[in-house]
Amino acid sequence: MSKTFFERLNLMTPSGVAYKNVNLKKQILAYFANSGNATIADLCKTLTLSAPKVTNLINELIEEGLVNDYGKDSSTGGRRPNIYGLAPNAGFFLGVDVKRYHLNISLIDFRKNVIEIKENYPYQLENTQESLDELLGIITSFINGLKIPKSKILGMGINLSGRVNHTTGYSYSFFHFQEDPLSKIIESAIGIPVTLENDSRAMAFGEYSKGVVRDEKNVIFLNLDYGIGIGIIINGQIYYGKSGYSGEFGHIPIFDNEIICHCGKKGCLETEASGWALLNTFKEHVRAGSSTSAMLNKKSVDELKLKDIIEAANSDDVLAIDLIAQIGNKLGRGIALLINLFNPELVILGGSLAATEDYIRLPMKSAIHKYSLSLMSNDTQLKITALPNRAGVMGACLLVRNRLLDLA
Repeated sequence: MSKTFFERLNLMTPSGVAYKNVNLKKQILAYFANSGNATIADLCKTLTLSAPKVTNLINELIEEGLVNDYGKDSSTGGRRPNIYGLAPNAGFFLGVDVKRYHLNISLIDFRKNVIEIKENYPYQLENTQESLDELLGIITSFINGLKIPKSKILGMGINLSGRVNHTTGYSYSFFHFQEDPLSKIIESAIGIPVTLENDSRAMAFGEYSKGVVRDEKNVIFLNLDYGIGIGIIINGQIYYGKSGYSGEFGHIPIFDNEIICHCGKKGCLETEASGWALLNTFKEHVRAGSSTSAMLNKKSVDELKLKDIIEAANSDDVLAIDLIAQIGNKLGRGIALLINLFNPELVILGGSLAATEDYIRLPMKSAIHKYSLSLMSNDTQLKITALPNRAGVMGACLLVRNRLLDLA
C-alpha cells in the first residue's frame, strides 16, 4: 500500500529537491488551511515562486486528493483565474480532553470545522494501567464509529493535567509507569501519531483560536477546576518555559498555612483557592450542620463532587455562593500577582468553576483591584470563557493540526 503525502514527508531526509517539493506542497496546504481558497497568482506571491512551478505543485496535490479545483473566480473581470483549495476530506484531526471525571473527544477537518464531537463521556482519571486501558478503549470506540477511514486521521492531540512535556511526549503526573514516552505508547496502541499537551495550555489555545479572544495577543487563561492551572499566550504564541512546564499557578506559595498541597509543599494557592479546597471546606460546613441543596440526592457527604456545589450555587444555594465568593477573593489575589508580572491584555476564566460566572468573578475583581497595580489592572480585561466545555478539546485538535503544518 502506497504511503500518504504526510507519511512520505515524515520519512524524508530534510535535503534534496524531492524534500523541497514536498515541503512546498505543505506550505500550500498550510496557506489554504489558514487563509482559505486562492488562485495560482495568490500562491505565487505568497511563496515567491513562478506560476509554472506552483501550477505543477497544485496539479500533484490534486492527484493526491488533497486539493480541489473549485472553478473560475467570479469576482474578477477579464480572463478569470481558477480557484483552488483544500479537498473537503483531505485530512482530519482528533482531540481528546481528559478531565477528572469525564472526557471530551472531537474530530475536526483542515478548515477547523467540527465533524464529530462527544462531550462529558463518563471516565475517571487515575494513575493506573486500568485507567489508561479504559482511555484507549474509549478513543478506539470513537474512531470505529466515525464515517471516515482511520487513515484520514493525520494526528491526535491528548490533554492531561499536571506536568506534560509536549516535545518529548512524557507525562509526569499520569500514566508514567513505562520508560517509553506516553505519546508513543498511545500511538502504538491506536495507530495514529499522538501529541500530548497540558490541559490548561490546550484550553488557552482553543480559547485563543476560536473563543472569546479577538485582537489580543497577550492572554492568560485560568483553568479553574479541582486544581488550578494557567495557559500563557505571549505575542500570539503559547509560552512553555525552559523545561516545558510553565503555568503551575496553583503552586505559587501565596498563603502562610500548614496545609500540605498534593505537590508536597505548604501554602500553595491550591490549598485554599482551588476546587479541591472548595470541596473540602464545603464538606466541613455540611458535617457541622449547614444546610444545602447540594445534599438533596446524596446519602452521605462523601458523595459530593465539585459539580454538585457549582449546580447548587447556580440554583441560589447560600452556602455554595458564600464559599465560592471566598474562593474568588483568594484567586483574585493570585491573579493580581499575574497582572503585576505579565501586564496581559486579557485574563480568561475557564474550567468548571467559571460556570458560576459572577459568583466567582465579582469577588475576584474586587481582590484584583485591591492587590494589583491600577496602571496595569485598568488595562486588563477579565472575561468568562466562550467555550465552557470545548476549549480543551478544540485546543487539542488545533494544536496537532497546526504542528503538522508548522503553523504553531
